[in-house]
Amino acid sequence: MEKLKTDLLIIGAGPGGYVAAIYAKKQGLDVVLVDKEWVGGTCLNVGCIPTKAFVRSAEMYHDLLNEDLGITFDALNIDLNKVVDKKNAIKEKLVSGIEFLLNKHGVKVIQGQAKFVSDNLVLVNDQEIQAKNMIIATGSQPKHLPIKGADLMLSSRQLLDNRKLPKSLTVIGGGIIGMEFAFIYANMGVTVNVVEFLPRILPGIDKELALRLIPYAKKAGINILTKAKVVRVEEANQLKKVYFERKDKEDFVESEMVLEAIGRAPQVKGLALEQTSLDYDDFKGINVNSHMKTNLEHIYAIGDVNNIMQLAHVASHQAFVAVDNILGKQSTFDKTNVPSVIFTSPTIATVGITEEMAKEKNIDVDIIKVPFSANGKALILNGDKGYIKLIRNKETKKLIGAMILGKEAENLIATYTLAIENQLKAENVHHTIFAHPTIQELVHESALGLDQLAIHYME
Repeated sequence: MEKLKTDLLIIGAGPGGYVAAIYAKKQGLDVVLVDKEWVGGTCLNVGCIPTKAFVRSAEMYHDLLNEDLGITFDALNIDLNKVVDKKNAIKEKLVSGIEFLLNKHGVKVIQGQAKFVSDNLVLVNDQEIQAKNMIIATGSQPKHLPIKGADLMLSSRQLLDNRKLPKSLTVIGGGIIGMEFAFIYANMGVTVNVVEFLPRILPGIDKELALRLIPYAKKAGINILTKAKVVRVEEANQLKKVYFERKDKEDFVESEMVLEAIGRAPQVKGLALEQTSLDYDDFKGINVNSHMKTNLEHIYAIGDVNNIMQLAHVASHQAFVAVDNILGKQSTFDKTNVPSVIFTSPTIATVGITEEMAKEKNIDVDIIKVPFSANGKALILNGDKGYIKLIRNKETKKLIGAMILGKEAENLIATYTLAIENQLKAENVHHTIFAHPTIQELVHESALGLDQLAIHYME
């Protein structure tokens, strides 16, 4: 059996693992990166990037059909074959780019299932690997309902490779993944049902934002059923019937396809963690402190596997934190000011403290709501129905939270994140010049609004 020694062993080559590998190698560490399936992880291969490629195609098709852009055509169709091909081309370009960088920086990459033999020894294929430090970055896997007819449901991964556009789709789960796919297919002209167990969709975000999205969903043809417990799925006449219990009654919706999107769980199975002294749980993941360190001095866990926040950019940031601590630098992770984006139509983006959180923490706040209709570029993009909700601490005057529903929310949130993370006040933004005409001008307008100084709308 071949034996290998290294400074750092990283298990998992997703946005946490590959970032940690390159970052550590650039600072002089000898690095071995192991993944059982692929470089890029779920995010690049079957998650964030492929999904957003679908979002782009679906929104473009929807906009050309519905907006008065001065463009005429005889017929407009969406070819799902070409959408999938485009998605695959983007994915392959990004993955090959990461593989090139790993190779260029001299990171040793091994494909295979890593299994712990002890706290200090890992077996991959026929190699024993001993490392001074280890980072576990194995990500997460889809959760599944233990119901009859589970084999009739598709995963998001399967739906991303589906090349036949259905007439109807039922999405089980009204969380981020479920609602993104609901809008993707609705924008492609598909009739969509969303069946959610909880009282509302998108339970993890600002309640007002989630409620404001519902009219857009209805307009897009998405039928949302909340407080509905799915009990089984049956097939008849080439249609799938999703049965659910709601208000003490059983009912069903039927569609050509069914997507199961009820969330993701940390991926710890297969690692043989029972052979170690690690503090972990099959459902809750690996326990870590703010340094991303486990209960073992030489082992760290980053990304979805530690279950702090299941976001690709969190995994990447935690990679920097873990490597810095391995190098003896004091670095911690704080989830307070992590931006989050949901690619529905319109897009939702949030960062910092919500209004509900402020009340729970007894923080007295100022809140301003800025309509996108006050912005010329938003009108050009047919995005006049969006809005921004900006929150600041009334006592300190520091910006503490921002919630956006509207065009380019995914880009706007970066500016707010920078301001909140650096504890800026509204007046700091007042004196910043924003280019015109851009939707970014709404950032300036919202800061002015907190001091009753807004120019282009009435507070």
